[in-house]
Amino acid sequence: MLGSSKMLSKSKHFKVFLDSRSRTNMNGVHSFLCNSLCNMAESPIVDNSLNTAESPELPGWVKFSEKENPVMENSEDDFVLPAISYWVENHKLQDQKVDLKCVVSDTIDSDVDKISKILRNPFQSLDVVLQALNGCSFNVSETLVEKLLKRFRNNWIAAFGFFKWANLQMGFKHTPDSYNSMVDILGKSRKFDLMWELVEEMDQLGGYITLVTMSKVMRRLARSGRYKDAIEAFGRMERFGMKKEVEAMNVLMDALVKENSVEHAQDVYLEFKNYIPPNSHTFNVLIHGWSKARQLDKARKTLEEMENHGFRPDVISYTCFIEAYSREKDFRKVDAILEEMQQKGCPPNVVTYTIVMHALGKAKQINEALEIYEKMKQNGCIPDSSFYNSLIYILSNSGRLKDAHDVFEDMSNHGVTPDVLTYNTMIATACKHSQEENALKLLQKMEDSHCKPSLDTYHSLLKMCCRMKRIKVLSFLLSHMFKSDVSIDLGTYSLLVHGLCKSGKLEHACSYFEEMVLKGFVPKDSTYKMMIEELEKKGMEKAKKGIEELMLQAKKQGTI
Repeated sequence: MLGSSKMLSKSKHFKVFLDSRSRTNMNGVHSFLCNSLCNMAESPIVDNSLNTAESPELPGWVKFSEKENPVMENSEDDFVLPAISYWVENHKLQDQKVDLKCVVSDTIDSDVDKISKILRNPFQSLDVVLQALNGCSFNVSETLVEKLLKRFRNNWIAAFGFFKWANLQMGFKHTPDSYNSMVDILGKSRKFDLMWELVEEMDQLGGYITLVTMSKVMRRLARSGRYKDAIEAFGRMERFGMKKEVEAMNVLMDALVKENSVEHAQDVYLEFKNYIPPNSHTFNVLIHGWSKARQLDKARKTLEEMENHGFRPDVISYTCFIEAYSREKDFRKVDAILEEMQQKGCPPNVVTYTIVMHALGKAKQINEALEIYEKMKQNGCIPDSSFYNSLIYILSNSGRLKDAHDVFEDMSNHGVTPDVLTYNTMIATACKHSQEENALKLLQKMEDSHCKPSLDTYHSLLKMCCRMKRIKVLSFLLSHMFKSDVSIDLGTYSLLVHGLCKSGKLEHACSYFEEMVLKGFVPKDSTYKMMIEELEKKGMEKAKKGIEELMLQAKKQGTI
């Protein structure tokens, strides 16, 4: 660890070092916050005995000038809007120091939260995770495993270490679903050797490997650009007792197309079409791929081949062309295909109309976009949540915020419940316009409606907090993410570092850069470059050296 300062207890997000002068200031800020917020009407009693700062603690190697006070620099850091302060203060956040000997006396915490406290520590290896968990007495169940794997899906060391520990517990046996989740986590983290080892273990158990397993393997390989490896994985299916059938071939081709390699998908089709009879979905995957690649001539030829095989083009086939021409803003051709669909007895569905409306909205043709709704009604097509989400986005983007809000409030009257994308659109709009109270109230409403947030939900909020220098609310949101089982990833850390650098909060940017490395992520070169440049401008040489050492450590970890 960098620096020689005395170690403090783990904060909400990471283990860092801080000199005694800064610790005193932190505690003073915390007392002020507690007193201010708790004196509000109906505000609850806060346990001041915890004496822990709400804002992140800072690494000891972050060097400030004598005149700078890193914590009390700006009162905005700890400002919380009165309208949402009660919710922020009373959200059940458990972020105290973790006892790695597993002395868990707090009976209020669930087993999930107790284990999470251990797993949130930075671990360098799987063995260290197992050592931390050994001796713990928990009732391991399928539900507990599912919850923890979801919570730590972006931290493969913690997830896999827990997975291995759970498998050693007497009377417990992982289900195929748990294995599939772990395979996906390892694939997402590009730990492909470990992923295949786990697949081999599943094979030994007998009956554990299914199309779900191989779909995750093929998609993760394709997503990392390992197209040939994904195709080889398809070829290995028979070795695991599975037949190479059209459904599996379609999954492979779809994975390749989604990762911008329609050429490889075409090769798969040509190689296996004589052994695996294609179906309509096979051709639609290729049509979508060629349309996405803007090679519409090849898409048309695939459509003809589809017909030659006795399959009638369906709404999905035509919608691929609609999407391609909409992307090009060639709305004449869009209208021509819509007309062709009607003539061939294949009327557009809600997805088709949503794509057209969204494209018109992005092209600033707002009135034409709104006319799509009337067209839908005439054709007896009922809007769904995706349609409303697009409509809200168009209205918000054109500055018609009240209209967007009215649509949001009116959705339920039409039998459509707002989903995570609806809330994300509303929250993103509020954040873009610095409507802090509205954005946070939407998150609270989302929680009250039992609608699970996603990474995109928090990214908009975190960007706003960085821009507005709301460090206390930022800390709250990161804890809220964790409690909502939304696992922080490299993109989130990059967002935090970039946002805090831009707003001049270099000390906090350093803290999140450190946490990013300690969690096993390798920072992007652009993130590292920005940190170095900003620290040089401020003359923070000690902090710059700390960042350089962390980057070297991260790159070394990345090669393991």
